[in-house]
Amino acid sequence: MIRTITTEKKPIKLWLDDIEEGALTQAKNLANLPFTFKHVAIMPDAHLGYGMPIGGVLATEDVIIPNAVGVDIGCGMCAVQTSRTTIRPEELKNIMALIRGEIPVGFKHHRKAQDSRLMPRPPAGHTLSGLPLVAREYENGLTQLGTLGGGNHFIEIQRGDDGHIWIMIHSGSRNIGFQVANHYNKVAIALNAKWKSEIPPKWQLAFLPLSSETGQRYLAEMQFCVDFALANRKLMLERIQEIFLAVVSPVSFAPPINIAHNYARLELHFHKDVLVHRKGATSARDGEVGIIPGSQGTKSTIVRGKGNRDSFASCSHGAGRIMGRKQAQRQLDLHAEIKKLDAQGIIHGIRGKRDLDEASGAYKDIDKVLVAQADLVDVLVTLQPLAVIKG
Repeated sequence: MIRTITTEKKPIKLWLDDIEEGALTQAKNLANLPFTFKHVAIMPDAHLGYGMPIGGVLATEDVIIPNAVGVDIGCGMCAVQTSRTTIRPEELKNIMALIRGEIPVGFKHHRKAQDSRLMPRPPAGHTLSGLPLVAREYENGLTQLGTLGGGNHFIEIQRGDDGHIWIMIHSGSRNIGFQVANHYNKVAIALNAKWKSEIPPKWQLAFLPLSSETGQRYLAEMQFCVDFALANRKLMLERIQEIFLAVVSPVSFAPPINIAHNYARLELHFHKDVLVHRKGATSARDGEVGIIPGSQGTKSTIVRGKGNRDSFASCSHGAGRIMGRKQAQRQLDLHAEIKKLDAQGIIHGIRGKRDLDEASGAYKDIDKVLVAQADLVDVLVTLQPLAVIKG
């Protein structure tokens, strides 16, 4: 931890010293909520979000806040070590071409519904009909299962300092998560207005009591979205593994590492059961293996958590943005960003100004982000990108 702010009702513990003004204001809002437990934790990749900073960790008593989970519920990472220690450029290009043909990206979906047996089941004690948003979007979800999505989502082939070739995927819950998040945030806003909540609407932190039927329904629909996002990554991974087998056989795969970074979960901290919201932050319990990716063209890491109690056993979910998407498109030099990737021999997708929103220049230095959280995780494997598909 780098510093603690004690000017608000609850302390704010920060793992960075260069937080932007808007994100700091949001952190202070969190620290002044009446149901915030103990303190607020801000990870080193933190930047401005809706209501709560991305890279924030908030534990609450008796309430859940949809905007403290975010719109891409269950978004997360998976990574797999392959048995391959080398891969030829022509093999890599063939693999990437086949992935592009197999996995829809951006707003594209599969033309046909995927096998419904691959979809998650409703959480224990719930039925599909009891999850209204999920039930409404279920059929659409069957065509979105096994698709990458857009924004900062990616598929990357990497070389690890363990000598192995790795596969890494970053993706989320697609439109199901978006619909659930937006619906329940609007419901929370309306209910908070009805109750004349003391929390200013401009904070964008409308809440739902956990004891309420609506709060429990959101918690269940949120969990389905977390499970859907995991099923989505698993299906993409299976198809990428099939492509590897077709191109570079023989090859085998270690068990996948999976970690989510937009969700809320009941956990025990400081001898109390609380609801931990992680928005752009991942769980880093003692001994837990996770993933901290860099940006396009920079290294990613496989990490092991240290269970730091001050971070509610959490760590960053990536490098973190230093520029908004439009700002990056305006300010970054297209030729310089392409040159950086080409110099490393990385197969990439930056072709025009529109692609600069996901250039490495739009992100923080991953080395500094990792140094700032040395008390949260240990680095197990460092992964250098070989080829990248961006959403």
